[in-house]
Amino acid sequence: MNALISLYDRAASGLAALAPTVLSTASRIVFASVLSAYFWASGLTKFDGLFTPSAGAYAQIFPRLFESAGYDSTLLGLWPKLVVLAGAYAEILLPLLIILGLMTRAAALGMIGFILVQSATDIIGHAADATTIGAWFDRTPDSLILDQRALWVLPLLVLVFHGAGPLSLDRVLRGLRKN
Repeated sequence: MNALISLYDRAASGLAALAPTVLSTASRIVFASVLSAYFWASGLTKFDGLFTPSAGAYAQIFPRLFESAGYDSTLLGLWPKLVVLAGAYAEILLPLLIILGLMTRAAALGMIGFILVQSATDIIGHAADATTIGAWFDRTPDSLILDQRALWVLPLLVLVFHGAGPLSLDRVLRGLRKN
């Protein structure tokens, strides 16, 4: 029995040694293949011009405020415009940084913050119903907000704690800095 436990421990130690590399690389691949196109498509809908948010952007990010302004964005002022532009640029730039493995920890942390704000906006601003919000530890794992977005955040947490992995611009830049 001791031989079996010893074999198991050696195998587990080998896997643990590979974990940071495998998890970081896999997290970036999963993010790129599953979520990046979603965020890019969403971000691109928020522009009428490079520095001009679309009406749909205000409706998505500030639904109640935009409605109270009679759906006239010119009545909203500078702050909502800056928030909308920052959110739109974040949806485009942060996924790109993650895929490239450039400033990955900061970009992943930014994406986690973005997802939290997005979820709060959906729940409060858009008054999502209970089935859309969902609940953790229930029998149904398919709510659009709590269940799915928890899964979105998981690979991002791996990147925050482990970094981008060996196939990244972060690694290249770290190597250049040492020379």
